[in-house]
Amino acid sequence: MKTVCAIPGEDAAPEAFHPTVALIESLGLDLRFCYPPVGQAGLEGYGKAFPRQAREMIDASDATFFGATNGQSAAALFYLRWGKATYANVRPTRYLTGYKSPLASPEGLDLVIVRENLEDAYVCVEGDLEDGVVANLRSRTARKRLGELGKGRYAVKAITDKGAEQVARHACELARRRKSQGHPGKLTCGTKHNMLPHVDGLFRDVTARVAQDYPDVTFESFIVDDLAHRLVAQPQSLDVVLLPNLYGDILSDAAAGLAGGLGLAASGCYGNRYAYFESAHGSAPDIAGRGIINPTATILSGVMMLEHLGFSEAAARLHAALEATYAAGEALTPDQGGSASTQQFCDKVSTHL
Repeated sequence: MKTVCAIPGEDAAPEAFHPTVALIESLGLDLRFCYPPVGQAGLEGYGKAFPRQAREMIDASDATFFGATNGQSAAALFYLRWGKATYANVRPTRYLTGYKSPLASPEGLDLVIVRENLEDAYVCVEGDLEDGVVANLRSRTARKRLGELGKGRYAVKAITDKGAEQVARHACELARRRKSQGHPGKLTCGTKHNMLPHVDGLFRDVTARVAQDYPDVTFESFIVDDLAHRLVAQPQSLDVVLLPNLYGDILSDAAAGLAGGLGLAASGCYGNRYAYFESAHGSAPDIAGRGIINPTATILSGVMMLEHLGFSEAAARLHAALEATYAAGEALTPDQGGSASTQQFCDKVSTHL
């Protein structure tokens, strides 16, 4: 029996989350969902948005299934990421017939962005340019000290050898696995190493070194703005794309837009000992309470979770039912050109199951 911590999140996220959990439960697996007191439930029961009891439930679970947060559940999300060291954020983009893609010919769009999940600008070290040691640092481009640039602020971008190596190895393993399934088996790395040779150059160099351990995987590297162009102009040429944290966050949303929108954007975050799964689209406060949020991203995240937990056959069934729903063009949500509610869409997926 596998145990999954279920955290619905806030705003419109629970409207997609609960029907998805019901779909997974209908598969009759040796899997149970438990609900840790997070966010409002934690505040009401324990006076904290992320009490010790919630952390202990996550620690005792096999994985966490997360909706999306507007801030109330953020402490739990931070624990799932940094506390559990889930360093590889895997965000697949695959076109399914029926998606409302802006591309004239979206067929064959099937790539995965692997985003480093813990470092880069997300170390969140910021401050004022006038501060002490920082003010005395010299800009290589402006040729003056930062304190002489004028009143303003700075942010630190940090990439470590270990952080780059572990996510690069995860990406190479994924490319190798996809090659065994008929994909090209190609890893593409994107960095701004021409302007940031010390940090982005390190990320690229470490990735290139790790890729040498995988001679069956084709490796290539582009400056990230060039890669952004290729993502839009030639998305079918890409297989597994590895990016530092900030670039990965941005370009994975762009990739989702190519398929048909953020409502389709699934993700899984993997560490050496734990993984959690969440839709990448946020909590959608503008449509909260209307029952029209697209649950596809949540369902696809659930598919990734089932694969991770060893329920591959059930994952394939759920994905096939989702694919059949789009192919039939029935009960689609408004973002995909339909008029169905979230529940009506999930009911149609259930019918195909």
